[in-house]
Amino acid sequence: MTAPGWSTPGDIRAWLARRWERGRLLATVVQPDGQFPLRVPLKVPSSADLASRFDEARAWVAAIRAMPRVRVETRRINHRQLGAQELPAQVWVDTVDDAAAIVGQTRELARFRELAAFTADRLPAVTPLLTRRPLEVLDAADDWPTLLAVAEWVRDHPRPGVYVRQIDLPDVHTKLVEQHRNLLAAVLEAVLPTEHVDTTARRGDLERRFGFRLKPRLVRFRVLDERLRLTSFDADGHYLLTAADFARLPPPDRVVITENEINFLALPPLGGAIAIFGAGSGLEHLAEAAWLARCPVYYWGDIDTHGFWILDQLRAVVPHAESLLMDRATLMDHQALWVHEHSPIRRDLNRLASAERDLYDDLRDNRIGPNVRLEQERIRFGVVRRALAALTP
Repeated sequence: MTAPGWSTPGDIRAWLARRWERGRLLATVVQPDGQFPLRVPLKVPSSADLASRFDEARAWVAAIRAMPRVRVETRRINHRQLGAQELPAQVWVDTVDDAAAIVGQTRELARFRELAAFTADRLPAVTPLLTRRPLEVLDAADDWPTLLAVAEWVRDHPRPGVYVRQIDLPDVHTKLVEQHRNLLAAVLEAVLPTEHVDTTARRGDLERRFGFRLKPRLVRFRVLDERLRLTSFDADGHYLLTAADFARLPPPDRVVITENEINFLALPPLGGAIAIFGAGSGLEHLAEAAWLARCPVYYWGDIDTHGFWILDQLRAVVPHAESLLMDRATLMDHQALWVHEHSPIRRDLNRLASAERDLYDDLRDNRIGPNVRLEQERIRFGVVRRALAALTP
């Protein structure tokens, strides 16, 4: 109906929808900021358009004027061929209710007003949060009263030292907290005095930041030397201990850390050694074992950018850790088994040794091939046996 470039009712709705999706419209419910009446950008026909496409321009005028919940200001022009014409010049949306109606969010606006009123009455310190994160609050509308109740409980029991699940309030459960973890953290920040917030903990670490008890981190490991079994009746020397209990083990002569479970289970006997399964899921718990600093540690991961990233992270905890079977020769010897690495890492890794960094750079910059990856489980097992046999305690 209209020539390209003229604003349509659909364009106006889309422009308002973008402001809704950024939370700009909802925020005015809590803190009017002078944006209403709101002027909507409007692209209008030019004089040349009027002359060459008069019927289309007239239909465009009718469509803009017929749009509900907007105020149209016109301007009068004297066209050389067509004479005096009244054309829309500006479109205004006078209230947030009008804007919500245009984008089909009237019910959501009413619900947000209820949440804002409830918050102002129940826990007014949280009200400013509604202007910063209105859509998150609206998405959590059904759970919002419970989240405020949790904040009140933590305010009255600062740094409680219990699991979140132990908060004794109706409707509070682990799934609720996990679902709204970031929003709950923001609510707690608004309610608690600074001295009750551990600002050294990252914002996403709800437990450390606000003093809840942490779920124990577990370390899964095997002894590769039967003399290291924890009891005389162990069948296979395969264990799962909390990080605290793992830290109290008698130190082995050496440690092998590997990411692949089958490789972890298949590692052959190795004198004085234990094998740890997985470093990629988090490394801080290994730092509790101070004895790791006093024995050789070898890390075996995939030869790809993520494998070297995990190695780099491990060295933040165990600086002397050495890589195992993550070298250029191993990669090139298994060229027929390369696969494609999805979403490779591009950042610089500063804890890699020189040869490791050169290989990592070649992988991330695709100098060997496009997104090359050698998964550790594809390496021939005879190669693994020889590499382990060459390790010295």
